[in-house]
Amino acid sequence: MSKYITKKPHQQEDDDYEYEYDDEGNIVYYAVRPNKTQIKKEIALLNALGEEISTLQSTQITSLGLPEKLENAIREIAKMPHKSARKRQLKFIAQQFYKMESEVEPIFEKVAKFKNKSSHAVREHHLIEKWRDRLLKEGQSALTELLDEYPHADSQHLRQLMRNAQKEFGAGKPPKSSRLIYRELKALFEIEEEFDEDDFQNHVTEDKDDFDEDFDDFEDEDDD
Repeated sequence: MSKYITKKPHQQEDDDYEYEYDDEGNIVYYAVRPNKTQIKKEIALLNALGEEISTLQSTQITSLGLPEKLENAIREIAKMPHKSARKRQLKFIAQQFYKMESEVEPIFEKVAKFKNKSSHAVREHHLIEKWRDRLLKEGQSALTELLDEYPHADSQHLRQLMRNAQKEFGAGKPPKSSRLIYRELKALFEIEEEFDEDDFQNHVTEDKDDFDEDFDDFEDEDDD
């Protein structure tokens, strides 16, 4: 049950609320009148949410735990052309989300995480391709630069793969070594990311320890 809030008659009424009066003439707020502009904005956001979810991988869509009717409607979007039928489908999806109220916020958060991971994967793919192309075209100079930037790289293994890739290219063979370079670089960048995260955590811990020591010293001085 809503908690009623009273308001004196001389206070200005707000058009965003519907009113009810008690026996003493006080205004009782019992419901908020929907703001049409705000509703349109929310529907537009929910419409975009349905569109975004339809572009996710099948397993990601399943992991959202949507009602079966809503999930099926979203999956159908990917098969539909950009015409009036698709617009009607998105409108239906937005309406279903609107009825879910507070349950929608966690879905927004999950989709955002999926999108962030996807964007990161694309950036990583472009980075790996850039370095692989440079290693194959520029040779040792590119490898030296790579080692300066990523000291954990296995220089000997990469150098061998580069030589093999050049031989395969010259002989018109399938680019097996080129694909192996890609895998090697992918593993390297993932290791570097883990190292950076660990280094950051250690740095944060060290800073906290220093802060704790300084705080203890401050307390000792205060006691004196």
